[in-house]
Amino acid sequence: MPQKKIALIFLLLNIFAINFTFAQKINEVDKIVAKYPKNFDSTEKLADRIEKDFDSDAERARAIYSWIAFNIRYDYNAYLNPPRVQGFSYSTEAEKQRKIKQLNDNLIQKAFNSKKAVCEGFTALYQNLAEQVGLKCEIVKGDSKTRLADIGRKNTSSNHAWNMVLINKKWRLIDVTWGQGYYDSNKGRMVNDFNPIYFDTDPDYFFAKHFPDSGSFLGSRLSKDDFLNGPLIYNKTIENDYKIKTPSSGIMEVKNGDKITVEIKNVSKSNQVFYLNKKNQPVKVQNPKEKRGALEFQILIDSNVGNYITIFVDTDSIVSFKIV
Repeated sequence: MPQKKIALIFLLLNIFAINFTFAQKINEVDKIVAKYPKNFDSTEKLADRIEKDFDSDAERARAIYSWIAFNIRYDYNAYLNPPRVQGFSYSTEAEKQRKIKQLNDNLIQKAFNSKKAVCEGFTALYQNLAEQVGLKCEIVKGDSKTRLADIGRKNTSSNHAWNMVLINKKWRLIDVTWGQGYYDSNKGRMVNDFNPIYFDTDPDYFFAKHFPDSGSFLGSRLSKDDFLNGPLIYNKTIENDYKIKTPSSGIMEVKNGDKITVEIKNVSKSNQVFYLNKKNQPVKVQNPKEKRGALEFQILIDSNVGNYITIFVDTDSIVSFKIV
């Protein structure tokens, strides 16, 4: 075997081993933090415990994510009935900054003590704890994409917030608000469901569901059109690395008799792949083909197709498209 090929194989195996070891360590972090008390006397006490138990920046960043996700619940009532914005007067820039800091400190303490918050409280608490354990952390405000109606929206809005934390000289994307659970529209309430996928999320997946107010990430411009008009992806898409290779657009301009070609990475014929028609009946995809580590299939557009097509893999929703 040529020397270069041997070196490449060795490098790939080494990268795999490092990633596997890191994943194991992260899982151990979650197990340790799950045994922490729900209540600490102060954020300082919690930060001290995390610094004592964990050595690396990555473990400490994950421990903060896990503790918040395990213990702080999304305040859906506050989301529906937001408090009035607090105004204040000031005479100097120093006084302005002091009052902004006081408001932020109040937000952090309210989330920490009441165990309830909306995204602003989650992100402020995460930043506060991260900085206490020596991590550089920022809060990013922007738009989120979570519903079928979000496909093809005309404009973005500032309705969400998340964090970026510096680990091993690389900025990592974190959304601890989404890590703690989700809103179940059928039950009409929040469901506590710890989800690790929004810690150090792949930017390709993250920005399919988030768009910062700045329109950029680490100095690079992001495409607003791709965000607004791209397909809607789901948690299992990220968890299983189901990259949607085609179509790239979430809006399908079609007529009866047309066929949409779909290609999804890391899906095979052994998976059960189907979509729901407008009567919410499952329709299994026909004649799927395995192609370069992906599954390719076609969906016939007929009178049974509704305004949206959501594709499922083994009972999990993976991607949705808008039919025009």
